[in-house]
Amino acid sequence: MTTQICADVDEAVAGIEDGSTVLVGGFGMAGMPVDLIDALIRQGAKDLTVVSNNAGNGDTGLAALLAKGRVRKVICSFPRQADSWVFDELYRAGRIELEVVPQGNLAERMRAAGAGIGAFFCPTGVGTLLAEGKETREIDGRTYVLEYPIKGDVALIGAHRADRMGNLVYRKTARNFGPVMVTAATTVIAQVREIVETGEIDPETVVTPSIYVDRVVQEAARA
Repeated sequence: MTTQICADVDEAVAGIEDGSTVLVGGFGMAGMPVDLIDALIRQGAKDLTVVSNNAGNGDTGLAALLAKGRVRKVICSFPRQADSWVFDELYRAGRIELEVVPQGNLAERMRAAGAGIGAFFCPTGVGTLLAEGKETREIDGRTYVLEYPIKGDVALIGAHRADRMGNLVYRKTARNFGPVMVTAATTVIAQVREIVETGEIDPETVVTPSIYVDRVVQEAARA
């Protein structure tokens, strides 16, 4: 597979279909692929299921996608915070579905999808509403709940640098969910600060190898 270097973000998100499950990187706004999300809004895909750490901040990025009514369901760990008013309004009005997943479980469910694991038992959430209706099992005297992988049709992630093969490196907390999301999605699209020639990234620093990355696009220069 050869990674496609896209001329712009609109080319990068072309072909995302209605009803897709879209994994969106970011921890708050750190690592949030805002340019790709804006392009997805222009592209017009709807009835989406979005998997992310939270349900959007303020009025930009993921929150803007929600505000356009393009998202049917959100799977996340932190749906409510001080600046999540877009999601909050939609949820209270019954216009969007929500599945809350503990943060560690969220990462592990995507990692399991990438590793080909059919399901796994985890102690997180046992005895809470999050475990209702799920299979539980006693293992070595402790109760575990059965969790299933989360697979994506598309992953939109933000990285710091890519080479022309598609190898990615991240910067600090912007790394967050990106490395597991790329293994769990059929199509991976990365927004990066800069694209360098192949060989300019030290192989020891590569976090996401190019074999996982389908499209790369350089983000717009910030003022």
